[in-house]
Amino acid sequence: MTVKAPEINARRHQPMSNTKLLMLIAIGIFVVMYAAAMLLIGKRFLNLQEIFNLLNNNAYLIILGCALTIVMIGGGIDISVGGVVCLTAMSVAKFLQTSGIEGVPGVLLSMLLALGIGLLFGLEQGFLVSYLGIQPFIVTLAGMFLSRGITTMISSENVPIKHEAFLEMKKVAIQIPGVFKLEIGAAFALIILLLMYLLLRHHKLGRSIYALGGNQQSALMLGINVKRSRFLSYVISSVLAALAGYVFIMHASSGKTSIGLRSEMDAIASAIIGGTLLTGGVGNVFGTFFGVMILSTIQEIMAASKVQESYWQEIASGAMLALFILMQSVVLSRRGKKFVLPSWMKMSKRQ
Repeated sequence: MTVKAPEINARRHQPMSNTKLLMLIAIGIFVVMYAAAMLLIGKRFLNLQEIFNLLNNNAYLIILGCALTIVMIGGGIDISVGGVVCLTAMSVAKFLQTSGIEGVPGVLLSMLLALGIGLLFGLEQGFLVSYLGIQPFIVTLAGMFLSRGITTMISSENVPIKHEAFLEMKKVAIQIPGVFKLEIGAAFALIILLLMYLLLRHHKLGRSIYALGGNQQSALMLGINVKRSRFLSYVISSVLAALAGYVFIMHASSGKTSIGLRSEMDAIASAIIGGTLLTGGVGNVFGTFFGVMILSTIQEIMAASKVQESYWQEIASGAMLALFILMQSVVLSRRGKKFVLPSWMKMSKRQ
């Protein structure tokens, strides 16, 4: 079947979607920020391994960002993910310490334990939000308190991991000696990132989540099962949070009650900086990935500049988040028309 020239030209002149535009802005800011760090701070940021260190240190946050992106695209929110990360990490650490199951079977059972925790939280929260119609903030707030409380009940002290097979798995890495080293947890996070992108962009469920976040009534008219789509988005979010907890403990090698503290806020900030709208319908996990990289680069720049006070990192992160919310407001104002400033930015005309 041949495509006529006017149809090809029409495709070429289609305006860039808000999702793609916001993601490109995030990528551009990350590139500019990292280039400025190379010029101003110097040698440390010129090393290729520094980028891989950002991945290694923030692998769990990349997975967590994917979880929040999926829920937020569907018009929801999940603030329980940090608690699920903490509960998973502590449960796995305690299991490996006390089960007495050595070797590969112990590692496999610890993975199943992590998936089970994520699945249980996802099923419970997804059901309450989707089928009982309870506000997601309330449901996931309760989930956050529940997971943190169970974590403290399991152990209020640090639980180091001495399981030989687990520690051997932790040492696995993709590397070229003297050039770069990518930990297995970071590699796993990148695989999750790709899978979630394919799910959102090329699977029926992903398209349903976009439609749900864009306009629920229109989604119903299109024959989309709104309740099931929202339910599955929360299940996926909790399972990803559990996987993030497992990746975290692979990097840290110990469980403690402070794991994942405020990580849900970092994940939400990363998603917003990457172009995901809190109102739903717009977002991309690759944008969230660059949101994570931007926040972690800010932290590294502060550390390299020998800024010891943690509040400066929070101020910088807050300023970056406010900047992206401003950009999103401008982008949304030009949907389907020429560039126009949002109404609140326009100067009032003199009478």
